[in-house]
Formats: sequence, C-alpha cells, structure tokens
Amino acid sequence: MCGIFAFLNYHDPKTRREILQTLITGLKRLEYRGYDSAGLCIDTISKPPALEVVKTVGKVAELEKLVQTLSQANMDQSFPVHCGMAHTRWATHGPPNTINAHPQSSDAHNEFTVIHNGTITNYSVLKMMLLNKGHVFVSETDTEVIAKLAKHFYDLRAKDGETVTFKQIIAETLLHLDGAYAVIFKSSHFPNEMVAARRGSPLILGIKSQKLTPELIAVGSVVPDMVAPVLSTPPVPIKQHLMNNEYDFHGSPTQFFLASDAGAIVEHTKKVFYLEDNDMVWFNSRGQFEISNPEKVSLSQSITRSMKTLDMELEQISKGGFSHFMLKEIFEQPDSILNTMRGRVSFTELKVTLGGLKTEMDSIRRSRRIIFIACGTSYYSAVAARALVEELTDVPVVCELASDFLDRKVPVFRDDTCVFISQSGETADTVLALNYCMSKGAMCVGITNTVGSAIARATHCGVHVNAGAEIGVASTKAYTSQIIVVTMIALLLGADHSNKQARVREIITDMAKLPDMVREVLKLEEQMKQIADFLHQKKSLLLMGRGYQYASCLEGALKIKELAYLHSEGIPAGELKHGTLALVDEDMPILFIATRDSLHDKAMLALNQVISRKGKPIVMKTKGDVLPVDLKDCTVIEVPPIVDCLQGIVNIVPLQLLAYHIALKRGCNVDQPRNLAKSVTVE
Repeated sequence: MCGIFAFLNYHDPKTRREILQTLITGLKRLEYRGYDSAGLCIDTISKPPALEVVKTVGKVAELEKLVQTLSQANMDQSFPVHCGMAHTRWATHGPPNTINAHPQSSDAHNEFTVIHNGTITNYSVLKMMLLNKGHVFVSETDTEVIAKLAKHFYDLRAKDGETVTFKQIIAETLLHLDGAYAVIFKSSHFPNEMVAARRGSPLILGIKSQKLTPELIAVGSVVPDMVAPVLSTPPVPIKQHLMNNEYDFHGSPTQFFLASDAGAIVEHTKKVFYLEDNDMVWFNSRGQFEISNPEKVSLSQSITRSMKTLDMELEQISKGGFSHFMLKEIFEQPDSILNTMRGRVSFTELKVTLGGLKTEMDSIRRSRRIIFIACGTSYYSAVAARALVEELTDVPVVCELASDFLDRKVPVFRDDTCVFISQSGETADTVLALNYCMSKGAMCVGITNTVGSAIARATHCGVHVNAGAEIGVASTKAYTSQIIVVTMIALLLGADHSNKQARVREIITDMAKLPDMVREVLKLEEQMKQIADFLHQKKSLLLMGRGYQYASCLEGALKIKELAYLHSEGIPAGELKHGTLALVDEDMPILFIATRDSLHDKAMLALNQVISRKGKPIVMKTKGDVLPVDLKDCTVIEVPPIVDCLQGIVNIVPLQLLAYHIALKRGCNVDQPRNLAKSVTVE
C-alpha cells in the first residue's frame, strides 16, 4: 500500500533526466504494493527556487509519459545538489484522482509539499482549525492537512521574525499528528533540504557514498533469525567516526535514498538504516543528515541507528523469465521451503534449532496458552499448524484475526505467549495487537519475512521466515514458509516431551522430502489450466476439507477471491450439514480435499453426501489411493503423500496454480489485484 521513494544527490551532479528516471524507476519497484495514482516533486531552475509537482491517476507508466511533457530544454540541466521525491497512492481518503494524488501541497505555490503513507486519525480536527485560519483545501485527503500545517507553523515563525530550521518546522508539525505515517517533506523555503519521519509505517534510508569505508559500517549483513549478528568485535556506532554529532558526507559525492520498501533501494546500494518509530531525518544542504527522535530525546540531540547490509539481490525483485511475479514465486517454493529450513533443521540428528528463540525458550515452554495473531494469509498459516502445536505442547492454542482481537480487547495475561505472523512485519492491525499484548506483559514472538520490520524490532524474540522477496500481492511462498516456521516452533517445544519423540522424528524425516514433493505437484500446472477452463465462467466455488486441510480450503478460497474476483469459500467438511449442504447440486462447483490422514474416514462421509446430492466435485486425493466413493463424474487431482501436518503445504500449491490460471482466463491483473495492496500498513 502506498509507495514512497526519494532520491537526494549531493556533490554528485545529475541531470534532470537522470533524476526523473531514478524517481520513476523507484516507483516501478514499488508498484506491487498496490496503488491507483502516482506523482513526484522536483526542483525548478528558477530564482528564487520553486518546486514542481507532477501527478496523475493510473499507473507509473502514465506518470512517466507526463514528465516527458516537462520543458525538454531543461532535461539536460545539471543539478550538483537536488532532492526529489515520488509516491504511489492507494486511495483511503477521497477517490483516486489527480487532485487527491500525492505529493500534496500547502498552497498553489508549493511552499511545502509532502508525500505520506498511513492515516492521520485527527485530520478532521486539524482541518477545521486550519480552515478557521484561512487555509483553503482542494483535496479530500488527510495528507493535505500535513502540508498546510507545516506552512501554518512556518508562517507563524516568519511573522515573528524568528529564524528556524526545516527540522524544527516539521518536528512541530509532527507533534500535532495522531495516527500512522511515513512522510517526506520538501519546501521552497529550504532549498536542497529534505525531512523524513515515520510512526507506524515503514521507511528505510539507503546511502551510497565514497566515504562509506568499511570502518564506518557499524553492523554487518542481516542474519536469518531475528537476533543481532554475532561479531568478532563489538559494533562501533557510526556517529563516533563523524563530525559535529551528525552523519557528515560533506565534500564526498553521495546519494541518499528513502523508500517504504528495500526493493526500491537495492539496485542503488545495500547500506541502509531501518528508521524506528518517531525517528525524523533531516538532510541539510551541506550533504549531512541527522537522525533525531523528539519522542525520546531533545530535538537538539541526534541519535544513532546501526547501519545494516541488505541481504537481497535485484534479481529477486525481477520476473526472471516468468510472465508474472506470482507464477515465479509459486515455482520458487521448493527453494524457499529449503531456505526456511536451512541451518535450522538437522535431518541427520532429527532436531530443530531456532537461534532467534533461544534466549526465551524457557518462558515460552512455561506458557499456559499460545495465541497466534495475524491477518489474511498469515492467519491461515497459523490455522494450518495449530493442531500440531497443540499436539506437541499439550497447551491450548488460539488463532486470532488481529482486527477482531483488537475489537474484542481479548484478555491477555503474563503467562501467555503471543505469536505475531506477518509477511511484511508492518501489517497495521497486527502491529497494534502486538502493542496491546506488550502492554499486558505477555511474551511476544514475531514471525516475519522482513528483517528490520516493526514486528521484528518490537517482539521479545522471533524467527525470520527467509522465503525471499515476495512481490505478488497474493502471498504464495511466504504462506508455505510460515507454516514451516510454526511447525519448527512446535517441534522445538515438543522436544522436551519424551512421549512425543517418535512423532517429532516422523515429521522431521518427512520435512526433508518437502522440496521434492512441491516440485512434483508443480507438474500439475497443465491439469490446473484445464480445470480453470471449466471454472473461470462460474460464479462461485466451494472448497471443502477437514482437519489439517481446512486451512488449505481457506487459503485456496482466498487466492481465488483475490486473484480471479470469483466468489469462493472454504468450508469445514464436518459442518456440511449445518447449512452448506443446501447449496449442493449438479451446478455448484465444489473442490473437495480428500488426502489421506487420521480424519480420512470422516472426510469420506462428507464427500459421499456431496456426491449423493448430485454434486460433481473436483477431488484432490492421495496418489494411488482408492476412495470408497464413486468418482465417475468427478475430476481427480492426485498429490503425493506426506505426514499429515505437512500435507497442506503440498496440497496448497495446485490451488495456487488454479487461482492463477482462473485469473488469467478472466483477464485479471494477477500481480496487482484490484482494490488490494501487498502491505496493509493502514487500518
């Protein structure tokens, strides 16, 4: 949701053409997040300095065409110092149109401009105050309030003859904002300067400079588990090497990049700072930047953030020969599954090691209750592994949707372990639920696919999913890797129970087979295309399963809904007689998961009921298995057998392929489904 990108070059001359191309490319790297308009802000060459805002409804490609209409004579104008910013907006306040697109301006002269990801919850109160002060609003966004508030405070200081810095104006502005934001400001009053800040929405700062010698880099590459890397010598804060208590690159050609996602930065540099809540960064015109956190220390005091090295390659965010990111990510699952287990599961010793949980394992083992809290696909990954956690721990396990959890204000106690699952690590409702549980004193564990994310930083301990960059809005490889992470946690907790050892060994032995099993079911793509030919003109699809396969039905239905815009519903087969059976007839498309496990006989009772009422289900069964029902009118999908708790990982892959091909048949945008965004960072 909402992509933010900014590019600053100091003592490193760039033409206007190069600046615009860098900004446009940065937005293209963020297109997968979902958006409906785009815009950018650059400097003009006029005297006195002014800001030029360009924005449009639609895709970044439309913005790219629009900037070509700017004065061609100026495209080769060189800027030794320049700050530019760009944005893709996902409409929340006001419909998608050019006026509501970002950047938003303080006035017709663009004295202050801002791009913003998040939601300002008190914007209506601030808007009323500013209207009473004579400010005129032109958009329906909450973001316009931010720009006008900055101008309001600047005008007050200028009226009194005060000399203020850009940083001071923005700090005062931010003080009046409630809600979540990642924001970047430019102002014609402060040429060649920029201020950025975040609260509850991600923002990353990247640096490319000849002055970044090895001794200035405080911390090395990020590691798989959410713990600090082990260094041979203690990390040295980068600030100790620099002058005037600032990060000083004065005199050295330097480029800075700000983005809501590392994917927009990695092609330029791998040296980044992950900004934390209430951090504010001020870039001055001398090639220096200063990080402050007014919530923690005085505005006059700068603070230190450790530099990280991105463990990501540009190839990870390219399609790599596939027609869509989603298809590429489906086919990456044999490798992503292996990477999730790599270094953690010993297939010779049949044991699991999770370094990110090591220091807190005793507390987790003493828990009276384990609560999994997540949204969407991440929630279904918890449902998929819930029964195994209960089986191996003998502890009650609850799965909660983060939004509903917050609405109900669920009682949470100090002897609870709360596990927060999020691919991005920034999901707004999940982060809010984390804050709630932390305030109650519960043990909080994070499972994310993004190092440095809000959940990774705020939880007591956690595990990095290590599935690699996932660009398609519909999660695929993150889902299967999340199930594996929860499974590994269950195995680790079950290792202390002597009566569970045979079960633990059985599961670990079959985990070694998973990559090959997934490779085998990927060969079913042609059959999924044929089934998609039948289903794509239907109006509905019911997916039924029992036990471990109920989660597969939920997730499969979600994929079909979000990709193909086809109504689909995951049904627990045990509840068939409690309403759903009324829908069953020869015209209702049904997909029934009937792979063999301990509940197979019960599942067969439900399948028989469907067939006896003239249903013609698509049946997914274990390869070679002979079912005690008549399948002559049924389409059969055969998948290889594996231990019951891992079968859902194998079974979901054909459903992902099915959703993909139904979407193609219906002419849908597979990577960017309508109305949806990859990272839901606002409520």
